[in-house]
Amino acid sequence: MRRSLFFIIVGLGGAAILVTLGIWQVQRLAWKEAIVADINGRITATPVDLPTSPDPEVDAYLPVTVSGEIGAEALHVLVSQKQTGAGYRVIAPLMLEDGRRILVDLGFTPTENKDVINTAGPSRIIGNMQWPQEVDSFTPEADTERNIWFARNVPRMAETLNTEPLLVVARDGTGIDPKIAPLPVDTARIPNDHLQYAITWFSLAAIWLAMTVLFLRRRRAPATPKVD
Repeated sequence: MRRSLFFIIVGLGGAAILVTLGIWQVQRLAWKEAIVADINGRITATPVDLPTSPDPEVDAYLPVTVSGEIGAEALHVLVSQKQTGAGYRVIAPLMLEDGRRILVDLGFTPTENKDVINTAGPSRIIGNMQWPQEVDSFTPEADTERNIWFARNVPRMAETLNTEPLLVVARDGTGIDPKIAPLPVDTARIPNDHLQYAITWFSLAAIWLAMTVLFLRRRRAPATPKVD
C-alpha cells in the first residue's frame, strides 16, 4: 500500500509539474502575440518625417518618409529568398534634402544583378526604421574587396559609407532600380514556438498520468495461479 501511495504521489506530482510548464507556455504565447501585434501596429502606422534624434527603443519599426539623392556606392549583403535563391540586400547611402546622410535598405536583387544594378539618383522612400541585430561571433568578416557582407552591421556600414548609423528599410518608393525588389520589415522572423511547447508539455503530462495508472493497475492485478 505504501509503495502504491508513493507511485501515486510521484505520478500526480510529475503531471502537475508538466501541466504547470504547459500553462506557463500558454501565458508566454499570449505575451508574444501581444508583442507581435504591437510591432505590426507600428509597422503599418502612418509614415512620419525622420526624427532628428531617433531612439532605437522608442523608434524601432517607426514608418517614415525620406527624400533625397541615393548614392552609387551601395553595399551588398548576401541573403537567400525561398522563391528566388541567393542574392543580395542592397544597402545604399541617402543624402537627405536637409543634408543628413543615412542608410537605406533598398531590397533584394538576385546574384546575377550584382554588377549591373544602379542605385544612384533622386528618390522618395517610404519605409521603416530598423536596428537589426544580425551580427554575432559566428558572422564572417565582410569581403570588402568583392563587396560581399554577411549581415547588416549598421555601425560599420555607416562608417564605410560615411552616414549616420540609421537604417530605413524601404517598403515602397520612387527612383529605385526595378531590378531591386523591396524586402519590407515584417514580423515573420520573430520566433513564436510557445504553442508547440505547450502542446508538448501537456502531452507529456497525459503520458505520465497514463503510465502511472497503467503501472498501478498492473501492481494490483491478481497473480495467475500456477498449474501443476
